[in-house]
Amino acid sequence: MTFSLYIHVPFCLKRCGYCDFNTYTSMDMGEGASVDHYASMIIEEMALLKRWQEENGIAQEPISTIFFGGGTPTVLKAIDLVRMVQTAAHEWGIIADPEVTTEANPDTVDAGYLRTLKAGGFTRISFGMQSAVPHVLKTLDRTHTPENVVTNVKAAQELGLECSVDLIYGTPGESIEDWKTSVRSASDMHPTHISAYALTLEPTTPMGRKVDYGILPKPNDDDEAEKYELADSLFSEQGLQWYEISNWAVPGHECRHNLGYWRNVDWAGLGPGAHSHFSHLNPATTLPQGAYAVDDHDGFTRQHRNLPPDCSSIRAWDIRHPRRWAHMIHQRSVPWQGAETLNRDAALEEAIMLGVRLREGLDIERVDAVAGHRPHTEILGELQAEGLIESASSPVVPTLKGRLLNDLIVERLLDSYAR
Repeated sequence: MTFSLYIHVPFCLKRCGYCDFNTYTSMDMGEGASVDHYASMIIEEMALLKRWQEENGIAQEPISTIFFGGGTPTVLKAIDLVRMVQTAAHEWGIIADPEVTTEANPDTVDAGYLRTLKAGGFTRISFGMQSAVPHVLKTLDRTHTPENVVTNVKAAQELGLECSVDLIYGTPGESIEDWKTSVRSASDMHPTHISAYALTLEPTTPMGRKVDYGILPKPNDDDEAEKYELADSLFSEQGLQWYEISNWAVPGHECRHNLGYWRNVDWAGLGPGAHSHFSHLNPATTLPQGAYAVDDHDGFTRQHRNLPPDCSSIRAWDIRHPRRWAHMIHQRSVPWQGAETLNRDAALEEAIMLGVRLREGLDIERVDAVAGHRPHTEILGELQAEGLIESASSPVVPTLKGRLLNDLIVERLLDSYAR
């Protein structure tokens, strides 16, 4: 099975007001969890995880994709990012044509930095553009300017690096014209990939509190739907096709790493709070010291040092706080906080939820195999009649309306299998 690597870098120069990710502005949190020593800590975690896999007879294919996310991975030295890629290739092996991506804040890179990444095996840069409108960037607490996005995308393209840009729509105070400006500005740079995400407001963030207090207007679902439809139309005019609800690409340039998540491949997550997924495990698999697999699928919570007999897949997560994470690595332990076992009900929900987000669609026969039976026979016809899916046969592909009401499709399909 395809194997991927995700490396979380929790450092940021400034924490944006909408951000609820596991990120920190301190550059040194002790125990080696610092910008200067972070690459060495990740490399140690690689060795510990590989040893655990070997002790439990877990064989993986060579790495096909590596993705650095955050936080802001590019606050690290470029040579440190390269060093982590080279070590990963040494530990697990790497395919001949890998996809190696880092997210980048346009404020933290220049042509020289990008040149080092290219020489070190990186193939792709995902720039956090968010908006091309200064007042929207200010509301989002972003420090870069639209101009330095253009400059660095051009520099990356001249080096032969694939470029993606990330946009956010639904920022309080963003008009339709503002959003149209951002979409056109992103398209005018001719990236091979664009991601566009609706702003998610978390009540514990500074922006969430401002909305609660009435300082900023609350995002509107109808406004966000209109902006999504506008983006889809304008991206399509530029030759980018949607392949996942929030992602568009020139055909053949889809993000292979992100597709792996939606296809439920195996991946290892390294760094504070990073998640991993391992399947095809044997029941004798013993979790790392201090980590327990938890299942509560029948209303009772149980902890296991070994996997339950009916379980061969887990999702595991690293300790969230960088200093505690680093302390576990110093103790020579895989720094997992815990893991969740996946039984048939959980696997069914995941298969449906992930599959109906993709342009390639949900393979009903595969879902039947997970569920152990066919769904209610009329469900696909009903969804098609309501304009939510393209046809009443497999694969199940959402229409534009279905992309906007994706949760409803998932709910209806799950209900059908439960009948």
